Amino acid sequence: MEEGARSCLLQSRSSLEQDIRASYLMDHMISDGVLTGDEEDRIRKQAVALLELLLRKDNQAYISFYNALVRESYGDLASLLHNSLPLVSPEAEKSFSDGGTRYVQAVLSEGGVPQRPVVFVSRPALMNRVREKLYRLQKEPGWVTVFGMAGSGKSVLAAEAVRDHALITECFPGGVHWLSIGQLDRSDLLVRIQSLCFRLEQQSQEKDPSSSLHRPPGSLEEAKERLRFLMLRRYPRSLLILDDIWDSSVLKAFDIQCRVLLTTRDRSLADCVSGPKSEVAVESGLEEGQALEILALYVNRKPQRLPEQARSIVRECKGSPLVVSLIGALLREFPDRWAYYLHTLQQKKFKRIRKSSSYDYDALDQAMAASIQVLSEEHRELYIDLTVLEKDVKVPAKVLSVLWDLEPEEVEDVLQDFVNKSLLFRDCHHRPYLYYLHDLQLDFLAEMNRSGLESLHTKVVRQYQQRYSKGPPTSGDEECLYWFRFLTYHMAKANLTQELYSLMFSLDWVRTKAQIMGPAHLINDYLEYSTILDKENSEVRGHFQEFLSLNGHQLEQRPFPDVVQLALSQPDSSEVYRQALLQAQERATRGGLYLDWVNKSSLKSLSRLVVQPHQGSIYSACFSHDGTKIASCGSSKTLRVFKSTSGEKLLEIQAHDDEVLCCAFSLDDHLLATCSSDRKVKVWNVERGTLMRMFEDEHEEQVNHCQFTNTRRRLLLATCSNDKFMNTKLWNINKPSSQNTMFGHLEPVNHCCFSPDDAYLSTSSSDGTLKLWEVSSANEWKSIDVADMFPEQREQTEVMVKCSTWSAGGRTIICAARNAVFVSVEEPALPCTHVVAIDMTSYVSSLQLWDIETSKKMADCSGHLSWVHGVQFSPDGSLLLSCSDDQTVRVWETNKVHTSSAVCLKRDSDVLFNNGDITVVAADNRNRLQVLEVPSGTSLATLQGHTRTVLHCQFTPEGHTLITSSEDTTIRVWRWRTGECVVLEGHKEQVRCFSLLTTTPSSETHLLSWSFDGTIKVWDMSSGERLQDLVCHQGAVLACDVSPDGQLFATTSADKTAKVWSSASWECVRLLNGHQDCVRSCRFSWDGRRLATGDDNGEIRLWNVKDGTLLKICSRDNKDAMDSLHGGWVTDLHFSPDNTVLLSTGGYIKWWNVEKGEALQTFYPTGANLKRIHVSPDFSTFVTIDNIGILYILKKVE
Repeated sequence: MEEGARSCLLQSRSSLEQDIRASYLMDHMISDGVLTGDEEDRIRKQAVALLELLLRKDNQAYISFYNALVRESYGDLASLLHNSLPLVSPEAEKSFSDGGTRYVQAVLSEGGVPQRPVVFVSRPALMNRVREKLYRLQKEPGWVTVFGMAGSGKSVLAAEAVRDHALITECFPGGVHWLSIGQLDRSDLLVRIQSLCFRLEQQSQEKDPSSSLHRPPGSLEEAKERLRFLMLRRYPRSLLILDDIWDSSVLKAFDIQCRVLLTTRDRSLADCVSGPKSEVAVESGLEEGQALEILALYVNRKPQRLPEQARSIVRECKGSPLVVSLIGALLREFPDRWAYYLHTLQQKKFKRIRKSSSYDYDALDQAMAASIQVLSEEHRELYIDLTVLEKDVKVPAKVLSVLWDLEPEEVEDVLQDFVNKSLLFRDCHHRPYLYYLHDLQLDFLAEMNRSGLESLHTKVVRQYQQRYSKGPPTSGDEECLYWFRFLTYHMAKANLTQELYSLMFSLDWVRTKAQIMGPAHLINDYLEYSTILDKENSEVRGHFQEFLSLNGHQLEQRPFPDVVQLALSQPDSSEVYRQALLQAQERATRGGLYLDWVNKSSLKSLSRLVVQPHQGSIYSACFSHDGTKIASCGSSKTLRVFKSTSGEKLLEIQAHDDEVLCCAFSLDDHLLATCSSDRKVKVWNVERGTLMRMFEDEHEEQVNHCQFTNTRRRLLLATCSNDKFMNTKLWNINKPSSQNTMFGHLEPVNHCCFSPDDAYLSTSSSDGTLKLWEVSSANEWKSIDVADMFPEQREQTEVMVKCSTWSAGGRTIICAARNAVFVSVEEPALPCTHVVAIDMTSYVSSLQLWDIETSKKMADCSGHLSWVHGVQFSPDGSLLLSCSDDQTVRVWETNKVHTSSAVCLKRDSDVLFNNGDITVVAADNRNRLQVLEVPSGTSLATLQGHTRTVLHCQFTPEGHTLITSSEDTTIRVWRWRTGECVVLEGHKEQVRCFSLLTTTPSSETHLLSWSFDGTIKVWDMSSGERLQDLVCHQGAVLACDVSPDGQLFATTSADKTAKVWSSASWECVRLLNGHQDCVRSCRFSWDGRRLATGDDNGEIRLWNVKDGTLLKICSRDNKDAMDSLHGGWVTDLHFSPDNTVLLSTGGYIKWWNVEKGEALQTFYPTGANLKRIHVSPDFSTFVTIDNIGILYILKKVE
């Protein structure tokens, strides 16, 4: 044992003998191999005997004893020994602290932890400090930060710290998982987390074959939740190592309550995450003895036998492991150049002008310059070409084969030479190997070749164009990914603007890159290079960016959608549409099927920006007072701030322990308040994302709403909650408790709002009242009983006042209850027009703009697919913000949304095709039938009679008669031009649908209807007489279809079966079993030989009508992990006249090859949940309506 270590043990002996339990420590020391079983017996658990034996042992025993103290929480005693920890030679280290077991090697290999470098020197003091911090994570999640200068060996230290059997078995039995980060944008980070999740799921599946692989998460929020699930459920008590973190926003993506070790150059990064934190500084680099040992290993000598220049070289290297290794590699090649390399370092010939930095790069410059100089001239030129690489990017040899125009084997020989000289690093965890430069090496190369950078990037582009003149690579390997990711970067750096325009304004490039890499990189390209692209054509750049923004979620799907078909839904004026139409027309000549949405120009009121900031419902969103930012919160428990122009994320905070119900900016936009179901109110610093104040003791139930005052006179925060009595409070954020409490409401208060001058506060309550309070005294000023305005409903159900708002002048207050809005005028209204935005909570949530002076609706804003929770105008009134359960925040331009056409159509409709004219009938939201001429929208008739929702409507073939069925259990047969009708009554429950049945031999046309009561009824349409009454299924009858010859009809049911019936005998002739869910639709082929059935799982089955055998199953292999087979229930089916193509509707519309059961085309509507589609006789025009009332007229592209 070294003399210093022995002396320290002797000095601390009395303290150690008094406090330690020898038996606790000996287990660790036996595991490390420094104590034998016989020695354990001799010691007999006595501390005195243990220390006596320890003084006769070597350095390894001292370090093992120190580590045992750390593990058994004798931190104060371990600190007595810390400063005298001895150095351990590489030979000894190899046998002692490399983990010592195959188990450790297997765990680290599975987790992707880098192998120990070939030339390695132990740093026991640092390593033990890291391990001491890691032992603190044994019982709870937390963060250990290892920080220090570039090239100080942080990554090697992190890897070495976990190379310990006891540490892994005691603290991290779930494994150790390594992830290299570096400088990443959002899309790159998503790719890294996707890769980690895939690796974890794959390992989990190997251990448990019953677990399944999921599709890659499509967004960063989804990826974060997936990783959270994996780390907490499948890999509990595991360690995640994040290597080389640069950005706090990246680190937040891993704030998932797990155990994390991170390496970084910025010690403050961990301030942005939650949980216990500790840190280890790696500030001084290698000590002199360690650096000398590295040099000695390179030149195969003992440290004592190195020449005198060695110590001077170490001092010039300033302790950097990277620089020492570079010099060592040079000396291995030229062992007699000690004086030369010392002189090169001392001369500092390659000084650079750079911004103030905490790191000294000069020594590294000299080492790298000297390394490059010893290369052959040919290799030196090749190495300079590496200047074009991005930092933290690893490239395969095949990319450099293209760049250098060499065979792959030649390239690998060159790269091996670079690696041997420490000029390049190789990632051996990938096959084939990936190569990369340290960022300090890239800094040096960029500075050295500053004047030639453009020509170097031009060389990359030209070499790529020469190699891939016939089209880009599509293999999906590392080389392919590199070109798709960085080709645009090289073109921009080379100033090859025409090439960049041609590439990025090409639908072919968009399709191929989106398929290989997803849309995130593409959208980022249009944003990053917008300045260059706008010089050519800003409008076209906008077309492509808008197309990707609106269809990005579709481009994430697998199987990959047809980009040409998606692009055909773009406006006719779009360059994207123009290119798509040309390609569709060309492909149609070769048998391709494409649909043009011919009436899309009539689609109005679409939002300007759609952002999906959270996973889950969004309960609140608000503009900052300068209008540049939007904050949102919801069921994900997070608060997010993003730009109101682009949706770019500025801040994301894990704000509460439960759903965040509201967020609000202060007047100066420096603060954000949030309130939550966890009963807490928090105030955040917007710029730093830090918590400024938390109020957690006064509200006893969930806090529903919060708002800051509107003027600079004083800063107060109002909150309201579900508390029984003390449910409205005012807070001074500089004080720990509330300033005032308003008493008066006896039920939960849902909303509170300051008047524009902050004199009053309005509160809206579930007790049916709206109250106005004086802010200065907290006294009630006025109470308005809104429930009295619903006298017919008050006794039946409670009337809840949802929210309220003030007019700009503060003279008018508006509140909402049930489906009505009430305006209370306290003083004569201002002469200007006031506009109010209302979210109407109906089945399809709609957003409406009203003029409160004239009580007229100004506009409908359709787009949300679920309940709308909140709306807000921007400060200047030009924009409108809405948030919804559909996980989106939408921004609308107030002056550009439009009033709806005459009616808001529901999805239950029919279409009459007559010599090119199209007539549509559909029910409106008042259960009236509207007959319209399209595309003009002219109303031809309005029919009233049904008392409840109309479920189905259909024209007879000649077009003069219209038949409808309803939830009111009746069927009506209309002469729609005159309004006359016959009512058919007999069903006991709602009549879902009906069909026309032509019987033989009389050729009379009867009506076949079916209902939730499980029956089929046959009617005489003219008299209304019921002819037959059949009990068909045990469950509700959901669909029915009549064969073309009228001899058969088919029924489907919620009992998961389909049946074929004879219309002559009214008996069941075929029972079709096999569906796993409700069978919702059916259709005979025109030749009567096939029957198609569709179920609620999205599966379509094709049956042989003659014998009932199953012919094909469509969609079986195309199910998305997060969706049904068809994006929803299969609600309608149609065969083409030649019976070769089958059309189906569900969440979207699909066309199928009947013989093969393969999809030919898919059309994605703006909304969802299509119910019916109507087909022209020639199968070239298709008409349907989605769940937000948008009408689609689709025509085949010829």
